[in-house]
Amino acid sequence: MSQPREDPKPTRRPDPKRLGEVFGDVLPDTTSDERDPEPRPDSGDRWYEENRPPHHEDR
Repeated sequence: MSQPREDPKPTRRPDPKRLGEVFGDVLPDTTSDERDPEPRPDSGDRWYEENRPPHHEDR
C-alpha cells in the first residue's frame, strides 16, 4: 500500500494589481447593463446621412 499523500502547501492568492500588469484589463469593472446609458445627442437625420448607402448618394 502506498502512503497517504499530504496536501501541498496552500498557494497564495494572485495579486490583482500584478495580474493587471501582466495580462492587462481583460474585463471592465462594470458591464454595460450596470452603467447609466450614455445620452444620445439630438442629431436629427445626421446618423442617416452618415450611414447612407453609396447608391443613394446625391449626384
